Amino acid sequence: MTHSASAAHHAPVDHHPSADPRRWAALALICVAQFMLILDVTVVNVALPDMASDLHLDRATLTWTVTAYTLCFGGLMLLGGRLADALGARRTLLAGLAVFTAASLVTGLAGGAAVLLGGRIAQGVGAALLSPAALSIVTTTFHGPERNKALGAWAAIGASGSAAGVLIGGALTDGPGWQWVFFINVPIGIAVLAALPALVPARAPQPARLDLPGALLVTAGTGLLIYGLVEAGDSGWSDAATLLPLAAAVALYAGFAAVERAAQAPLMDLRMFTRRPVLAGAFLMLIATALLIAYFFLGSVYLQHVQGLSPLKTGLLFLPVAVATGLGAHLASRLLGRVGSRTVAATGMAIAAAGSLPLTRLTADSSVYAGLLPAFVVATFGLGTVFVTATTTALGMIEHHEAGLASGVVNTFHEVGGSIGVAVVSTVAASGIESGSIDGFTNAFTVCALAAAVSAAVALGLVPRGKPQMTGGPHVH
Repeated sequence: MTHSASAAHHAPVDHHPSADPRRWAALALICVAQFMLILDVTVVNVALPDMASDLHLDRATLTWTVTAYTLCFGGLMLLGGRLADALGARRTLLAGLAVFTAASLVTGLAGGAAVLLGGRIAQGVGAALLSPAALSIVTTTFHGPERNKALGAWAAIGASGSAAGVLIGGALTDGPGWQWVFFINVPIGIAVLAALPALVPARAPQPARLDLPGALLVTAGTGLLIYGLVEAGDSGWSDAATLLPLAAAVALYAGFAAVERAAQAPLMDLRMFTRRPVLAGAFLMLIATALLIAYFFLGSVYLQHVQGLSPLKTGLLFLPVAVATGLGAHLASRLLGRVGSRTVAATGMAIAAAGSLPLTRLTADSSVYAGLLPAFVVATFGLGTVFVTATTTALGMIEHHEAGLASGVVNTFHEVGGSIGVAVVSTVAASGIESGSIDGFTNAFTVCALAAAVSAAVALGLVPRGKPQMTGGPHVH
């Protein structure tokens, strides 16, 4: 899921150097590191009620526990890709892994909100350094048919990581405690840090300009956007505490656009948004991720706070949801070449909307197995088709030399989408999260249903006709 635009600038086309005998062992370790990053997007969701109880966290802090990580991961990812070029991919990967591992230890040791959120931010920074550097190493180490196999393994890690997160999070929270959803990264991170230098050869860095102002502007702008959305749940939409950060976010986004137009080596080539396939792919990825992570967030709190389920049972309940998402993705990969992106995207969003409808009528006495679970399965099956469509549309309907740039755009929207989705539903469901009121949850699920329905209609007009042809370039997970 996470790739940098820089990945497209690596890997010779015609001349392939001698294969490194250590490459498959290196790939296995790199995939382990990437798995940790993806796991941490969802692993905290099931642990949230226990964290709130132990650390006396309010709704806003719970929301930031999820969004701070994905915000920094997505907002700084393109800068991480440029750093991999400028400093060398191996050096950047090891630095990112060291930061992520240390931040995981700090987060697990947190005794209050400040340390918890600081640790999550640092985890996101480490992930933004590690992931694009790791993909760069994969694309430059493997060639020909081997590269497709390696990228397939990378994509499988992304697909399984989010699903495994809720199950592992539930097992650890129910067992040794919520702190272990972070502590588990520490021994694994140390082991990978110790082994990787012997398996991944150092390569000379490439000259690269760093657009630090652009990275700071877009990350700060998104942070203020999320702050405003979360604050609306406490202060209301018309309060200055909500409107001022939202206005500041708009101003920072405008500043980001100005900086990118003037930069000699922009972090994000905004001209990519004039490419309809890229714009469509980014939109689909934003909405699909926002809805999926929102379902994990709302479902975890609802099942434990309202239904009284344990963290482990909550994690197990999400297993069919994860399977449904994977099945949707698999079906879409087969249908795209037959019926085209537009039909698959619109149908997938319509299925997600239909699946969300029963969630709008939940009651405190609703059966989890007859009500919430089947609805989640249907909705996420639809979203699974949209994820694949977003990627293949953005990368399969543009020129080969633009695939890296398009991949960076779509992956940034993936991470940021998760942050925005959780912020919105947290605000709408504020009463449910704070007091267990069922109305708060049904209101939030209503917003999800409407968002999916509107997105289905938008997809009919925005997604280009035709069937995508994948170029073999970077892929998202």
